[in-house]
Amino acid sequence: MLIRTATAADWPAIWPFLHAIVAAGETYTYPPDLDEATAREMWLLAPPGHTVVAVDDAGAVLGTAKMHPNHMGGASHIATASFMVDPQYGGRGAGRALGEYALDWARAAGYRAMQFNAVVETNTGAVALWKSLGFQIMTTLPEGFRHPTKGYVGLHIMYQQL
Repeated sequence: MLIRTATAADWPAIWPFLHAIVAAGETYTYPPDLDEATAREMWLLAPPGHTVVAVDDAGAVLGTAKMHPNHMGGASHIATASFMVDPQYGGRGAGRALGEYALDWARAAGYRAMQFNAVVETNTGAVALWKSLGFQIMTTLPEGFRHPTKGYVGLHIMYQQL
């Protein structure tokens, strides 16, 4: 698996699974009816942000991640990241590889920590992955996320010092 900077040419491979994941409304705080133009602008970041894709030997896009400062000004030394793996390629290690890449990117860019602002507690695979990569749940906002089938569930804020 290769992780490389995403280009505009990758968008046609990213959009179908990004759209399906967002439309399901189970793991992201994006509106389920997010349109393609807005999604592309939000996902394919200009510096200081960085968007990557994980591709297999045949060049298929397995997943993607975007990394950037969590906040501006006096809080810009903390990074954040978002990740999406195409469900048809789940279980191949793309999520872990993207997570490790994001942490390495943040360290190399001089960030002091990485914070995830909104990890849905019912997204147990992601929570377990982030914990295995050294993230801690700092707090959980009770009923912070309206899950389409489970009702109101907690929203974790996760953190790792770099």
